[in-house]
Amino acid sequence: MMLIRQAICFCLLATFLHPITSSGLFRVGLKKRRLELDDIRTGRVIRKLKHSQGGLTYYPTLGGDSTQENQVILKNYLDAQYYGVIGIGTPSQEFKVIFDTGSSNLWVPSIHCKLLDLACWVHHKYKSSKSKTYTKNGKPCTITYGLGSISGFFSQDNVKVGGLVVKDQEFIEATHEGSLSYLLAKFDGLFGLGFQEISEGNAVPVWDNMVGQELVKEKVFSFWLNRDADAETGGEIVFGGVDPAHFKGNHTYVPVTRKGYWQFNMGDIFVGDNSTGFCEQGCDAIMDSGTSLLAGPTTVITQINHGIGATGVVSAECKIVVSEYGEMIWDLLVSKVLPSLVCKEIGLCVFGKQTGVKSVVEQEGSSVLCKVCEMAVVWVETRLKQKETKEKVFEDLNKLCESFPSPAGESIIDCNNIQNMPNVTFTIGGNPFSLTPQQYILKTGVGYAETCISGFSAYDLPPPTGPLWILGDVFMGAYHTVFDSGNLQIGIAKTA
Repeated sequence: MMLIRQAICFCLLATFLHPITSSGLFRVGLKKRRLELDDIRTGRVIRKLKHSQGGLTYYPTLGGDSTQENQVILKNYLDAQYYGVIGIGTPSQEFKVIFDTGSSNLWVPSIHCKLLDLACWVHHKYKSSKSKTYTKNGKPCTITYGLGSISGFFSQDNVKVGGLVVKDQEFIEATHEGSLSYLLAKFDGLFGLGFQEISEGNAVPVWDNMVGQELVKEKVFSFWLNRDADAETGGEIVFGGVDPAHFKGNHTYVPVTRKGYWQFNMGDIFVGDNSTGFCEQGCDAIMDSGTSLLAGPTTVITQINHGIGATGVVSAECKIVVSEYGEMIWDLLVSKVLPSLVCKEIGLCVFGKQTGVKSVVEQEGSSVLCKVCEMAVVWVETRLKQKETKEKVFEDLNKLCESFPSPAGESIIDCNNIQNMPNVTFTIGGNPFSLTPQQYILKTGVGYAETCISGFSAYDLPPPTGPLWILGDVFMGAYHTVFDSGNLQIGIAKTA
């Protein structure tokens, strides 16, 4: 059931193509449908993050000539996801794809789908025999995402994006989509905009070939996501520059710290005026257009959701940790034991080689207790710095347990209380980037069935890649984002 839920965030409406020739701009529009509760539940993370690469750091400024921009116009799928239409082959065969900065391959279903692969057969399929520019490759491949794997083989053909035609692009013909999730999905494939370092088969991404074939003047593409669900235009991707009409003021630029995903370093996080204390020394984060929500470690997402008044599943395990281990956590922190070692010292987070065999239930139980312990450590450490009394700290910590996220990672908000909720602020490049309640709350249903969901979702990625924050469309909808591959940096400015 969870796998099905993890795909519904992709279930966005079919798209249509309408080129606009003025100023050399080309636009691809998307349609939208009403957001459902499962769309929000599953939009938190759409892939299994699995790569870890070294990175380079640069700080140059960004320039651009607006006359050289090539634009892909998007429509908002009620804040769940943003899609566009591309063409493959000659004549062009159209496919609905997710423009995803969190992956690097282009794949679409193949006419050579396996006989019983219903997920493949219900979508548009690439027919190599119908294309004059097709070149056979045949190299097999498999990619694993959070909602299931796809497998198939590489082929080569021309790819049309808006008014740009990328020649001889290597892409994947998917012959097997290994999850029922894909059967329900309205998209056909994925258009990766990440770096080649995480590209399956080391295939050159479409964006790299755009640059290499000199189809764009600047090694920059930018996202504007319109969070107005009723607007005709839901967003825009500009290849080769930025559109000044889509942002206010200047961009704050931060270097890419690890080449693969668009990864950068993020500073402290505040709920209202209160620091969560989790990222004071810095946290790794990625800017990911392929994820609907904003995801982070359970330990601090719980604090954020508690601070904004969200409720999750009342966790008995959480209250057990507070009652049985709270004093020990307090004493170890007062004794200056490193916070990262506290939960290991008391035996709730045990890593490395284990003796004996644990059942799945035992492993999952240990994982929950570890997460609760880590959350408690962060909470107690922060309150110690603020010189709060032990009684007050543990009174609030028990209340915090009631905000521990549900197993799906989501938390519920009282729709009538949105106006009274605090801003949540992320420190990036030394500057504050705030999200208002209207920006971080997603609504589903109407009337008595209306439900409000927190846009902050728990997701724990283990080392060495994690822990990692994933700033998805909840964040990118509030801030215009520039992806500068030439200078290996990301720019962020307030959306106009």
